[in-house]
Amino acid sequence: MSVDNSKDLMMIDNGEGDEPLSQRQLNPIFASVLEARLARRQVLKGSMGAAMLGFLGVGLAGCKSDSDSDEPVTDPGTEQPPVEQPPAELLGFKAVSVSSADQIVVPEGYSHAVIIPWGTPISGALPAFSLASTGEDQADQVGNHHDGMHFYPIDGSSTDGLLVLNHEYIEPRFMHLSAAGQSLGSGGVPAFDAQVGRPVDEVLKEINAHGVSIVRIAKAQDGSWEVVQSPFNRRITGLTRMELTGPVRGSDFVKTLYSPQGTATRGTLNNCGSGPTPWGTYMAAEENWAGYFRNGATETNPAPREHARYGVPSANGRYGWELAADGSDRFVRFDASENGASAETDYRNEPNCFGWMVEIDPFDPDSTPKKRTALGRFGHEGVVFAPVTEGQPVVCYSGDDSRFEYIYKFVSAGTYNAATADGSLLDEGTLYVARFNEDGTGTWLPLVYGENGLHEDNGFYSQADVLVNTRTAADFLGATPMDRPEWGAVDPANGDVYFTLTNNSRRTEEQVNAANPRAANLHGHIIRWAEQDANHAATSFEWDIFLKGGDSGESGVATNIGYDPKGDRLDADNVLSSPDGLWIDPDSRVWIQMDSGATDPFGNCAMLVADPNTGTVKRFLVGPISNEITGITMTPDQRTLFINVQHPGSGTSGAEFAAGNYVSRWPDFDDSLPPRSSTVVIWKDDGGVVGS
Repeated sequence: MSVDNSKDLMMIDNGEGDEPLSQRQLNPIFASVLEARLARRQVLKGSMGAAMLGFLGVGLAGCKSDSDSDEPVTDPGTEQPPVEQPPAELLGFKAVSVSSADQIVVPEGYSHAVIIPWGTPISGALPAFSLASTGEDQADQVGNHHDGMHFYPIDGSSTDGLLVLNHEYIEPRFMHLSAAGQSLGSGGVPAFDAQVGRPVDEVLKEINAHGVSIVRIAKAQDGSWEVVQSPFNRRITGLTRMELTGPVRGSDFVKTLYSPQGTATRGTLNNCGSGPTPWGTYMAAEENWAGYFRNGATETNPAPREHARYGVPSANGRYGWELAADGSDRFVRFDASENGASAETDYRNEPNCFGWMVEIDPFDPDSTPKKRTALGRFGHEGVVFAPVTEGQPVVCYSGDDSRFEYIYKFVSAGTYNAATADGSLLDEGTLYVARFNEDGTGTWLPLVYGENGLHEDNGFYSQADVLVNTRTAADFLGATPMDRPEWGAVDPANGDVYFTLTNNSRRTEEQVNAANPRAANLHGHIIRWAEQDANHAATSFEWDIFLKGGDSGESGVATNIGYDPKGDRLDADNVLSSPDGLWIDPDSRVWIQMDSGATDPFGNCAMLVADPNTGTVKRFLVGPISNEITGITMTPDQRTLFINVQHPGSGTSGAEFAAGNYVSRWPDFDDSLPPRSSTVVIWKDDGGVVGS
């Protein structure tokens, strides 16, 4: 069940910390470039203009007319309609300055506090955090490298609820006492005896630091937030039993020694963004999972495309978990080589059990997480659901966070009913991939077995095959390769969909296109579209570019009252690079989080806020040294905002680490402790809506 993809292959190097090298054939890419973005005036002249007019409203941005011929002809004697007043400004705070300090910076009139840093005890015997904590201890403590997050209120409360958050990856050198004094760079594993293997407890600790944390938190009388001991508190790790659902369940692609029937697997890894479902569950995204495995493939016995296209390496996995000294089943599964007589006797298919969206019920501690395979297998950055309507399909979007990868949409076969809706709606439906056209239109291409050439003649033998090889199927259909599609968000006011395209330093001048208009795109941009007839299940859309990151000489931001590609530049209040995390609050503020590292003139990674009605963008928060700002959620009353600070101090060099000179000591500022990923609570001192 494989196809020859060797013709015209190129290696996509996704850089340190991202996915490993993967083999793929780039689709033909448009040669021309749109300098900035499409004016609504141009959009309305397109094939869908009349249908879109009512929907766009204050959505996709339009330019002021630059030609008298575009102005309507009116009779001077006729009563003219009232002049439309500009929309009220959503951003009521004073922008904070760029910062390179090892601290959190918030606007005047705001305060913040740190909660649930890595290692906070939440369940079991509540083992206190210590570098001497064991692997078993870690299973009862908050995981490492906090990422996507959502607040689930208890009985609608804004002071009591479940905070559910992902843990993307780890820094082994900051986790183990054995690392002290060694020259270890970011991601470095402490030295071990190759004849014996990696220490079992270190490997167990690293696996248990991955996954998801469910933590009940409440606001005390003094205004502080604290962890509440609760039966809801739960760790889901790289060892937790998971159920496979949807078209891939039971297929030959996912049969393993652990689950010969192909119905289950263990654990979830590299969980980046997330997404709350309309029925109150949590979706954790499996992003750069491929590098955790190895496949000892050779020229005579090459890796299957479901490994090669995703970058499963032939050398050791990212942390060498398959080298754990005891050789037990829970660790050897990270070796996906053909070591047995059949798939049911080894773990050649283990990587195929990863790359999915994982649904978790935070209010049922006994529930088994479910990997929803109908949503496709790729490097999910997260998932964002469109607003649901009774009697209509459920629609959600997801980006594949890797250079030259794609944006996807899933439309359920069943329809939404608030009284009965659950995750089974995500097991049947159509997965689409986006094609962005030069003229500002777009098409959703269905990834359906038997349609559009996705059949045996082209190497696809079932819907399970199409989904396990989602990237290959999208290649075949001619989807538009994007500049690292990451987080998505939907504006509740008008249904516009936004996606961050973080950066792509590998794009050449010959590879630019309208939707990805810059070669060597170091600073990224945000794309936005409106579905035809305001119907999120539609198969066509119209798009523009909302914002281009960069310094003041090459950046720009769209507004609803005009856009000049030579003006509207970002300035000292809002210069940004590498937009990553994205969220739109109930008032339509667009929250944008950076993942750029500390570089001039951008300073430490920051969080900005945009007003899509006016195009105003302001810097709201700056994080500590060598961090990434990620994860964002609010309480229902919008008076409390939660964000995550991930991997502070990750820029510490090997020599600095060996000397104990970490570039960041946030948040503990204790020389005996490493920097720790943590959640930050932010509130307005006057008790008002955050951002207003």
